Amino acid sequence: MPLASADVVEALGQLESSSAAEKATRYNDLLSKILAASSSDTLSPNLIAYVESLLGDSLGIVASRPLLASFVEQFRSVQDAEVKVEVGQRVLELLQPKVVSYEEQDTQIKEILADAFENQEDFRSSAKTLQTITLDSSQRAVSDDDRAKVWIRIVRCYLEEDDPTSATSYLNRVKNVLYGVRNKETKLQFQLSQARILDSQRSFLDASQAYHGISFEAVIDEEERLRALSAAMVCAVLAPAGPQRARTLAKLYKDERASQVEEFGILEKIFLDRLLSPAEVKAFSEKLSPHQLAKTSDGSTVLDKAVLEHNLLGASRLYNNIGIDQLGVLLGVDADRAESYAAQMIEQGRLAGYIDQIDRLIFFEGEGSGERKTGHADRVVGKELRKWDANVQSLAEEVEKVTTMIQNQHPDFYSTHMVH
Repeated sequence: MPLASADVVEALGQLESSSAAEKATRYNDLLSKILAASSSDTLSPNLIAYVESLLGDSLGIVASRPLLASFVEQFRSVQDAEVKVEVGQRVLELLQPKVVSYEEQDTQIKEILADAFENQEDFRSSAKTLQTITLDSSQRAVSDDDRAKVWIRIVRCYLEEDDPTSATSYLNRVKNVLYGVRNKETKLQFQLSQARILDSQRSFLDASQAYHGISFEAVIDEEERLRALSAAMVCAVLAPAGPQRARTLAKLYKDERASQVEEFGILEKIFLDRLLSPAEVKAFSEKLSPHQLAKTSDGSTVLDKAVLEHNLLGASRLYNNIGIDQLGVLLGVDADRAESYAAQMIEQGRLAGYIDQIDRLIFFEGEGSGERKTGHADRVVGKELRKWDANVQSLAEEVEKVTTMIQNQHPDFYSTHMVH
């Protein structure tokens, strides 16, 4: 790191040996000169030398605290993020052993440093810096609003880093003090962060409802409300097909603002149970976030799965029954995959019907109940399986009856021919 300029080093030496009465004025004057006259190469070392002197042995805590507070205010106005990071980290090192005496200034420096990291798009470092702020202090009053503001900012940083696990940890802290928070913006940021976490965890139905609720908040401007409505529509499209999603789609479709949002076209087709074309799906996918395009366990994306399930529901509106091979062609997948998706949706109660594997047909029976079916095989579900089970059981019982009759009436024959 470059050394501080010679004139700054000389001025600091004179300051440290001057009288206590002169020091306050001369320190402030020197800081103004450093900020006004330093080059881009010398600004960081000059400021570091200044703070090292300020927090050194020549000044007591009583004299240095107001000077440090003045430094913080002027340091905040520095435009270069690299300077803020370099100087801010050194200031925090100097304050660490004596932080109890400078808690307010320590907190402000950490907030400035977090801003600088965010300007560099280093959101994880920003979060880690904010985590070190003392929020349980005996030296100053820290309100629920102050705590929640810091924690929400940490949540947002982790969400920018696509780390919903860490974000959830700090969101839960906010929940514990939310009853005491009065700031409307903080409460709104809490709602938005909760929606984003649900979205990133692929809880798309819950995320859609959360975004939709935010879109009605009067404290944000119209453009932001429409952006929240757009996010609600995207999540609704990505949610698993079934009765719950149908109710969510209905709310969004009937929202009087819906037609103003770009995603309304695909939302309308899904709500009206119309099949989606590959071109429409591709256009929609280009607007999605990376986590919304992540691969699922079967190798397809969340969108691929949502569209396939929707088109399967659409097919159930068009046909009373359809061959498994023909369904695969309609959905653009192989027959085994089409059958697997249909079986899963029937079992989960998101599609009403049953599968006849012998004739390779799927029969549709209207709306799904939304209730998961239990006691069925993974791949073959519905009343045909129940009929088959009942027939096998009945046949086995009849065979058992005949065997018992033979044993009772012809024991010699039974022991000779039927006992192994």
